[in-house]
Formats: sequence, structure tokens, C-alpha cells
Amino acid sequence: MSNPESNPWENVLTQLHLAAEAIKLDENILKILEKPDKILITYFPVIMDDGHLEMFEGYRVQHSHHRGPCKGGIRYSPDLSLDEVKALAALMTWKTAVVNIPFGGAKGGVVCDPWKLSSGELKKLTRRFTYSLINMIGPESDIPAPDVNTNPEVMSWMLDTYSMLTGHTELSVVTGKPVEIGGSVGRTEATGRGLFYVMEEALRQKGRSTRGLQLAVQGFGNVGSYFCRFAHQGGFKVVAVADAFGGAYDPHGLDIPKLADYAAKHPKRSVEGFPGADSITNKELFGLDVPIIAPCAMGDAITEDNADSIQASLIVEGANGPTTPEADAILAEKGTTVVPDVLANAGGVTVSYFEWVQGLQHFFWSEQQVSQALRDILVKSFDEVNKTAMEFNIKTLRTAALALAVKRVARAIELRGIFP
Repeated sequence: MSNPESNPWENVLTQLHLAAEAIKLDENILKILEKPDKILITYFPVIMDDGHLEMFEGYRVQHSHHRGPCKGGIRYSPDLSLDEVKALAALMTWKTAVVNIPFGGAKGGVVCDPWKLSSGELKKLTRRFTYSLINMIGPESDIPAPDVNTNPEVMSWMLDTYSMLTGHTELSVVTGKPVEIGGSVGRTEATGRGLFYVMEEALRQKGRSTRGLQLAVQGFGNVGSYFCRFAHQGGFKVVAVADAFGGAYDPHGLDIPKLADYAAKHPKRSVEGFPGADSITNKELFGLDVPIIAPCAMGDAITEDNADSIQASLIVEGANGPTTPEADAILAEKGTTVVPDVLANAGGVTVSYFEWVQGLQHFFWSEQQVSQALRDILVKSFDEVNKTAMEFNIKTLRTAALALAVKRVARAIELRGIFP
């Protein structure tokens, strides 16, 4: 779903400069934030099932260590680029700072199509990539997590590989693990749950009733599917869902439990062809006359080409970087409220923080503790973003959230000083 003409790293820098200008950021600190701390590019071999050798390209980017260990996901995608990983690492820096947890930002991944790999090949690829990262990752330095096309099983392989190489089991080296080997309850659904909490808070602050409110969701992977479940349970009407292969539309509201079961059995894990619903494209979804749209797929879903057609008054970003700067300007002019990714989808990294803490302490929380702590942090963060907007007279929540994040990272740099 990404736009090949849009450079994600340049988009992140554009947003950074807007925030820096709003808070009158020191130019020397801006120079630091414009560059990642560290970039690893690795090429590594994997013996495939048929015996031939395949070379793969992988990345790990650490954008900022100033507020704590770097934190960010691992994604497997044939379209992955270094600029995309750099952008996502910076977004993780802002995201962790917005919700005020003690991490910096990182991201990584491998250029591959995981759907064309067997389970055995995927395991060997993951273990070999983890070996390449051994001098970067660790519970006090850089903690990976699942991202696009990775999951708890991949994190299990990373945990085991790291533990074999270091000679002891290290529960906090990755998050998003299965609960049976040190994962946290509530982590799998955390991003979708957090997105729902943020949407509720945005509507509460607007004084809007949520009962029966219609919404459309782009993407039905981990984030989109759980978000739909929570919205459905909360009395919202999810009238449209679309993914890379197709979409389903019912103006009376889709049966989300049935849709989830259908997608789980679909060969492409898609909602395409869902019985009893009309088909809908991604382009049509963004033009629907609904009050809320949640882009939960890949980046650059909302661009200057489709921003004008959006009728929703509220957009909550479940994906990373789904709205380009050009589209942001159009939506702001229209008066559309956009709750940005660095706040809206911060539920995942927040519960990853809980998991990291639990692993370090070897003391684990209940699901109720996790959910309540997540809600408390996100609601407080939403309030702090609004206060930042008022303090600096900022018009959009994105720039306000980035201003809050940049201010916190800048303060950490000021307090620590420049080495040597």
C-alpha cells in the first residue's frame, strides 16, 4: 500500500522540522535528531529446503538511545528499504517519548517474501539474521519486537538464538514472545486495543456518543483485526474493512467475529469475498461517508491524491506513517482530526515495555493490570499532547505529539550532554 514516489525518511524529516519550528528547538539538537545513531546493513546466506543457497539483505537502525535502550520491530517484506527502516526507527523514538516510557527508537527487517518461504526456511533466516544483530541487540541496548509479517513465533526463534549465543536465557532481549516463554498477556492485541482506547478518548473529548457510530478500517492484520474486535464489542458499527486483496462492506455493520474466522481460513488471510457483504476497494473505503476511518495497513495510504475525498471527521492511525505530509495539510485545511501514529498505535510498544519489565523482574502481571495500565498511559498521553498543542498554539495533533516527543528527547540530550 506504500507510495513508491514518497520517501518515508524525507516525510519523517518534514514532520520533525515542523515540530522543531513550533517549539523553537536548538539547532544543534536538531542536527542530532536528523541522523540515526547507528545503521547496520547485513548480507547473509541461508540454505533453502531444496539445497540451494540464497543471499538475503537485512537492516537494523538505531535512531536514538538518549532516553533508554532502543526499541522497535522486525519486519519481513520484499519491498523493505533502508529509508523506510530509518523512518520507522525515528517514529519509534517519537512514539516512546510521547507515551513517556524509557526507550529510544529502532527498527529492522529483512528483504524477503515470507509467504514464499517454508517454516523451516523462515526459522533459518531468522536465526541467521539474529546472529548478524548479536552486537547490537540486548535487554539493555536494543529490544526487537514483532512487526509486519513477523509474529510471536519469530520472536521465539530470536530469543533462543540470542540465548544460545550468550549462554543463558535472556527473557527481555525481545518482546512480543509467547506467554509460555516470558511474553506478556495482552501483548498480541495491544496495538489494536490501544488504538481503540485512543479513539474512545478522542470522541469523549469531542463530546460524541459512541453507540452505533460507523467506522471503516483499512487493513485486517494484527492491528486492524483486534481493533475491529474491540470496536465491535464496544458498540461501534464497523461497516467496511479492506486489505491488499479485497474488501467487505455492509452499511448495517459487519459481523466482526465471523469476518475474523473467515479471514483466518482464507488462503491469503484476507477478507476478500466475505459472504453476505458487498466488495469494496481501498480507494472506495477512504471515500465512504462515515465519521471515523482507521488506516491500519502499510504507510502512505492517505496521500494528496485521496485526502480530498475523505469525508470522515476523525482518522485514527493504526499503521505507521499512513498519511503523507501533503495529505496532512489537506486534512488540516478541511478540519479533519487526525490522531497520529506516534500516539494512536503506541499500545504495542507500551505493552512491550510492560513485557520487558516483567522479564527483567521475572514477575508477571494479570491481563487486567496490563489493560488498565495501558489505558492510563494512553489517556494521559492524549491529554499531554492536547496541552502541548495549546501551549505552543499548534493546530494539528501530529505536530503537537511530535513537539512533545522532541521536547522530551531534547531534554534528555541536554541533561546527558555530548560525549566526550
